[in-house]
Amino acid sequence: MTSAAALLLALLGPGAAQAAAAGPCQGHKIKTFRFSTGHVTVFKTSGFVCALTYAEDPGRTRRMSVTLQARGHRAVTRSGMFREYAGPLSVRAAHRCVRVSGTVGGGSLAPRWIQC
Repeated sequence: MTSAAALLLALLGPGAAQAAAAGPCQGHKIKTFRFSTGHVTVFKTSGFVCALTYAEDPGRTRRMSVTLQARGHRAVTRSGMFREYAGPLSVRAAHRCVRVSGTVGGGSLAPRWIQC
């Protein structure tokens, strides 16, 4: 964390630190799926589901991806070369099951259905 970010969090108080720790997805965390090289964390807010795939060992650039698919719709993927995480990726999923998967390097999370 940069010194400017640390100063801002100190000025805003402990609640801001918790909000900043949530990362780029809005809403509340509903699930974390772990696999050998990372984990996928899923958040939900106002009819949307947002997910990020985090590397277990951040710092070096490697291929990562995160995929979401609301039942009845096409899968959406964000992939590329990242150091810390792939995403955020959001889909509209009001009252729908959502399929989640992700990869970090050679490890992957097999697709899982949530909210069913």
